[in-house]
Amino acid sequence: MHIVVCIKQVPDSREIRIDPVTNTLVRQGVPAIVNFYDLHGLEEALRLKDEMGARVTVVSMGPPSAEKALKQCISMGADEAVLVSDRGFAGADTLATSYVVALTIQKVAQEMEAVDMVFCGKQTLDGDTGQVGPGVACRLDYDQLTYVEKVLDVDPVARTVTVHRHLEDGVEVVRTKLPVLLTALTDLNKPRRASLPGVLRAAKYKPIVWTTNDFPDIDRAKIGLRGSPTIVSKTWVPEPRTVHTEMIEAPDVWETAAALVERLWNTELPARLGW
Repeated sequence: MHIVVCIKQVPDSREIRIDPVTNTLVRQGVPAIVNFYDLHGLEEALRLKDEMGARVTVVSMGPPSAEKALKQCISMGADEAVLVSDRGFAGADTLATSYVVALTIQKVAQEMEAVDMVFCGKQTLDGDTGQVGPGVACRLDYDQLTYVEKVLDVDPVARTVTVHRHLEDGVEVVRTKLPVLLTALTDLNKPRRASLPGVLRAAKYKPIVWTTNDFPDIDRAKIGLRGSPTIVSKTWVPEPRTVHTEMIEAPDVWETAAALVERLWNTELPARLGW
């Protein structure tokens, strides 16, 4: 069984700042990390590798610096890593990205081994759209199982997978045929730490790098800015809100609760109800 995991290097959301003049993300000086939804997809692939000896290949489209993210995946236990990097891919929106990622998976299947499963994160921290995974599935003509919170069973003989999908109104149990693409939620698992042998292997490992020249049949009208119909008309920073805080002190919890009820009844509720 061959599993491909799609990962993306993204700015650390805890360090993101907005330029007050241009209202765009300030990326300079912001540390880059592996999108954490993708790490849950990787962990599930590695669990299947541990259970049934699956082969795990991670792929990413990004700048040369994304090699660091791929090496992290290798340190965790992935077998191979492919970086698709070229100035021609720069500025891609979700439509152009899904096109290139789908071509990459097809090339992986041709040059390495047929692909049985693809894992993606539910969404990325920077784009936050959740569109790339389903877009890749459509281009590959794979069944897609989104919002997966549990993989119940993978049967390599019957070539089926059974999962729990977390929906707004409950949990859906679905079984479908391989090949399949799944998008992972954080509830799916807890990503492992890199092992010492994995860290040592990752330090020496060089990811496979493909450029536009490695895709002779690629439609250049569908990649990069040229292939991205998405237009961002405006971005802005929300106005800061002032929140009033009041401390209620009383001898015990019961008197505190009574004082709170009285405070809400005399001030907050009449104001909210227009009394």
